[in-house]
Amino acid sequence: MWFAVLMLFLTVLGAGWLTRLVPTARTAWMKPLLAFSGAYLFTLTVTHLLPEALALAPAATHRVGYYVLAGFFGQLILEVFSQGVEHGHVHHDTSHAGRVPFMLLFSLVIHSFLEGSILVKSPQVGIVSQDFYAILTGVALHHIPAAFALMAALLLRLNSFRRALPYLVLFALAAPAGIVVSNYVVLEQLLTGGLYAALLGLVAGNFLHVSTTILFETSPEHRLNWPKLAATLAGCALALAVDIV
Repeated sequence: MWFAVLMLFLTVLGAGWLTRLVPTARTAWMKPLLAFSGAYLFTLTVTHLLPEALALAPAATHRVGYYVLAGFFGQLILEVFSQGVEHGHVHHDTSHAGRVPFMLLFSLVIHSFLEGSILVKSPQVGIVSQDFYAILTGVALHHIPAAFALMAALLLRLNSFRRALPYLVLFALAAPAGIVVSNYVVLEQLLTGGLYAALLGLVAGNFLHVSTTILFETSPEHRLNWPKLAATLAGCALALAVDIV
């Protein structure tokens, strides 16, 4: 469990640190990674999160659909404030120089906390517990371009890596905080009364929005791009391989 906490924390810090080595104006390398992570998240959502949410609420499966819709459109609202940083959008707007983008940061923290909160290691959550590290990998992959884009936005506004670093650390702590809260603070409440099924449905909707947006944006003109196609198929194949291993 603490390995998962450390992995998510260090992934965000490492991705943010990349802005010291890679020019933020050059983001072409992100597109195959985005395609891979988007396909991986989408496949895991369809084959693991949604079936588990339905299995945990056998008497009220229709409610899971409502939770998925809430997560999908809730993420749409969050992205009004985050400006798409969740899927690697690097913005070069200098009109707010010197000001911390608190609403952007707040929406990313909420998004990340929810992602971490579904990572529960308990026999009572079947598929999710069984494939805990596969889902953890999907969340970590998704956080790499998000952390890079966030740090790029912070550097553009604050013009100082040292000033931007505390806000990156705040984002890095969000998903680990979700893991800790779900596993050590409210675990009993989550596993009774269908609350975990609701949470899974909510995050599944969130993942569906993020992953489909990523996949559509990697080919905006619907042109065949072999590196992106290969990355997409590889992400899907790896997520499907979780059931085989």
